[in-house]
Amino acid sequence: MKITRVETFLVPPRWLFCRIETDDGVVGWGEPVVEGRAEPVRAAVEVLTEYLVGQDPLRIQDHWQVLTKGGFYRGGPVLSSAVAGIDQALWDIAGRTLGVPVHTLLGGPVRDSIRVYAWVGGDEPGRLKEEITAQVEAGFTAVKMNAAGRTPPIGSPAETAAVVERLAAAREVLGPHRDVAVDFHGRFTAANARRVLHEIAPLHPLFVEEPVLPDQTHLLPGLVGASSVPLATGERLYGRADFLPVLTAGIAVAQPDLSHAGGISEVTRIASLAETFGAHLAPHCPLGPIALAASLQVAFATPNFLIQEQSRGIHYNKDADLLSYLVDTEPFRFVDGQALRTELPGLGIAVDEAAVRTADRAGHAWRNPVWRHADGSFAEW
Repeated sequence: MKITRVETFLVPPRWLFCRIETDDGVVGWGEPVVEGRAEPVRAAVEVLTEYLVGQDPLRIQDHWQVLTKGGFYRGGPVLSSAVAGIDQALWDIAGRTLGVPVHTLLGGPVRDSIRVYAWVGGDEPGRLKEEITAQVEAGFTAVKMNAAGRTPPIGSPAETAAVVERLAAAREVLGPHRDVAVDFHGRFTAANARRVLHEIAPLHPLFVEEPVLPDQTHLLPGLVGASSVPLATGERLYGRADFLPVLTAGIAVAQPDLSHAGGISEVTRIASLAETFGAHLAPHCPLGPIALAASLQVAFATPNFLIQEQSRGIHYNKDADLLSYLVDTEPFRFVDGQALRTELPGLGIAVDEAAVRTADRAGHAWRNPVWRHADGSFAEW
């Protein structure tokens, strides 16, 4: 069996899909994308295709080595994301060729269902209670919200209180038996994060995500030591070497993204590394159906898995949603906030190729907003 064709599709709302076809008709799908920079990733996939065409698709680990290390200049979000989507598609082909789900190829399932959470906003907290209530009524037992919108280097008493108030509002709806995770989104300085972590600790967040920017991970040990709140990070880290210092710092939750951190191959290795530090896996995934399907396959086979992000209803999904490009939505039918394990082959989903090709004709040019503080200076989004 040989790879004969690699195609990419720029599909709304902000995704990039990859389709790999073999000479005996087996097709695998992946999702290589950097949100807001999909076009450079598409170009990177095209360059990597020069190597892939004519290769045996089942030599996944060898291809991963060549694609990530075959060039003198390595790493970074664009290349890592291009490799991630290709890697997903190759695992999909392997599972379909052998007639088994990817989690079987990863050593077999360690659980029958996966807890997932829903996103409920937080930048503008006006409808926060209503949004959380809707997710609880839909069966979810956990939600995630942003802690704040534009955030100054050192918050005023009122700004700190506002973070506490919106988390308290969430806790009021959720009660003591459901969870809320809080995303600082890299918007907080270490000094501000330390102050806010202390104030929200009594509200018992499941974890606080990206308490500081990913290029400030050297500051994490001080935050870990200063607070009882579990800290999480990883959506902007792209491999084991990036995760080693944050795990050494003592984070409780590793959040690699299956579309950024080298795909299924590398995320399984990151999960094993995290396990040696007593940390758990909660893959970042505000993306499309292929990224989520890949995340679930890893989660089913990962002993130290915690919870899975998913994008149904997320505010980014204006022109299409998680289910828009699927032939059958049953694999993403969540029961009591859980994704159920199936034995469908490969990634376990059937992509609607016709819908993808139609969407690609329109494409998208999604960019994240650029924020500024009241004085006109740049603000972290």
